[in-house]
Amino acid sequence: MIEVTKEAAERIRTLLAEDGKQETHGLRMKVIGGGCSGLQYQLSFDDVVREIDTEIELEGVRVIVDEKSALYLVGSTLDFVDTLQESGFKIQNPNASNTCGCGQSFAA
Repeated sequence: MIEVTKEAAERIRTLLAEDGKQETHGLRMKVIGGGCSGLQYQLSFDDVVREIDTEIELEGVRVIVDEKSALYLVGSTLDFVDTLQESGFKIQNPNASNTCGCGQSFAA
């Protein structure tokens, strides 16, 4: 469904450890309305897995996705980059028909 690169998994583990949430929380990947292209990604740490959620373990981290977001995220790859020009999580989404210049929102 979704892939997580080793770099992204390492950064997620580091952030969870800094917050003392390694054992209790997972990364929630969500798609919400908004942004200049109509839809945007939302990443957060969550300790609640609901009936409409899918929880998977990728590269040693728990990833939680609700069923609506899963429709937009299937086949996507979560990566983390840290270069002179940019730093942060990046989502490569084959379902995006259009993306904005900042890479935070997309159309499907």
